[in-house]
Amino acid sequence: MPQLYNEIFDANKKWVNSKLQESPDYFEKLSKGQKPPFLWIGCSDSRVPANEITGTAPGEVFVHRNIANMVIHTDMSMLSVLDYAVNVLEVKHVIVCGHYGCGGVIAAMGQKQFGLIDNWLRHIKDVYRLHQDELDAIADEKQRADRLVELNVQEQVFDLTKTTIIQNAWAQGRFLQVHGIVYDISNGILKDLSVTVGDNTEMEGVYKLQVKKKLIV
Repeated sequence: MPQLYNEIFDANKKWVNSKLQESPDYFEKLSKGQKPPFLWIGCSDSRVPANEITGTAPGEVFVHRNIANMVIHTDMSMLSVLDYAVNVLEVKHVIVCGHYGCGGVIAAMGQKQFGLIDNWLRHIKDVYRLHQDELDAIADEKQRADRLVELNVQEQVFDLTKTTIIQNAWAQGRFLQVHGIVYDISNGILKDLSVTVGDNTEMEGVYKLQVKKKLIV
């Protein structure tokens, strides 16, 4: 195990040298700050590295990852990342990326207890409940799981648009789009789910929030 750990540092040195060969001032430029156009909300699965599968470089994608790429309104970590990305970094695109074969989604489809994570998986079960008729009609278990992956991404996109962070950005007239995509681990391809949202015009009225007015002192 110590040898495996030490290999990380050896690999890091090789990576640093390769980058310096490409550009001697690579890290000097990188250290001056970031202005990424994308916020990526993805799954913690180690097989889904945001930069690598999108072909983007360090500094181009701001990343938040959790089990099954969830957007939960009581998750202060996710909300803090979203707020920083939208209001400080001023990203233009927020991407929710799920992936086929997601262990969290598959676990949420069953009744087995796993421990603390059951509280997290319940939010995916809620997605299943919302689309139960469609999902129960799919006989093949893998196809049903794949469809739940897609529907889960779709619901997380909609949940993002319900946040004050996203709605206030739109109210200020800023260009900001929220997208839903799925990564297929079996072939490496990203699939656009065509659920891009760029304003609240089609949002149900109960979710539309009044713009908070700033106090003038």
